[in-house]
Amino acid sequence: MDFLAAFGLIAALAWFWYDSMRAREAAVAFGEKACAQDGFQFLDQTVALESIRVARNRHGRAVLRRTYRFEFSDDGWHRRRGCLILLGDQVELMRLGPLEVLH
Repeated sequence: MDFLAAFGLIAALAWFWYDSMRAREAAVAFGEKACAQDGFQFLDQTVALESIRVARNRHGRAVLRRTYRFEFSDDGWHRRRGCLILLGDQVELMRLGPLEVLH
């Protein structure tokens, strides 16, 4: 019985790691595409996970809601922050805009 519990825990951790990597790659792709469409430069080619929690999608299924932050530039000089929220594998919110200039 202990073996099955340990195996289940390892399997759950492996799934979570795989799902998190897949979601991060999707967030980078969404961020790059949104920046390119608006003529911005997606900086550092990465996103940072800010929060993760369980939420319900439009079908009522429990999925993970992940909030990512990233930086972009509108003029090649100033860094600005963007926000991307994924609900499962769908974009729930994407915010690009000169909200604040980072120094």
